[in-house]
Amino acid sequence: MTTVFIISAPSGSGKSTLVSHLMAVVPNLMFSISYTTRQPRGAERDGESYHFVSRPEFEAMVARDEFLEHAEVFGSDYYGTHRGILEEARAKGRDLVLDIDVQGARQLIQKIPDAVTIFILPPSRQVLERRLRARGEDGEEVIERRLRDAAEEIRRYSDYHYVLINRELDESDAILSSIVRAERVRRTRIEEQIRPILESFKA
Repeated sequence: MTTVFIISAPSGSGKSTLVSHLMAVVPNLMFSISYTTRQPRGAERDGESYHFVSRPEFEAMVARDEFLEHAEVFGSDYYGTHRGILEEARAKGRDLVLDIDVQGARQLIQKIPDAVTIFILPPSRQVLERRLRARGEDGEEVIERRLRDAAEEIRRYSDYHYVLINRELDESDAILSSIVRAERVRRTRIEEQIRPILESFKA
């Protein structure tokens, strides 16, 4: 049984770093690589960070109902999760990790109600602003927009099963991997493994 982990956070909260570390330390996970119409940044490569496609290509995929979820982010670029990734994870017997924004998460929760949802929260607005500026990727206007969006996104924290306040990287890494490991042994997820053990104790 494939467990789907949905992880969301305001931009600059450290989500990508935490997810990268999670994938490195917890076995049998598959990361869902999103599709986007935005341009690659820095060292990003197609098929690794994102699947980069043109706007017409993305809209054609939407018309063919190829996405589990999709959204227009910041009013300019599309992002979406392809249906095929969930099918692939199930076929390989792996759990699926999705790093997506609040809009996408809300759509996915409707389609995958048993998904485990985790919201990563910055310790404060001041810390988030400092992290955004330290990245050196965005101009003043973009940073201010991201902070405004963050103020809206964090109000959705109560939609999630877990809230991880990312104060210190090592501690947050440990908490995130613990959530994943604990969810894997939830009774309702391993009933098929439990039954033969019970059968072995029958007289």
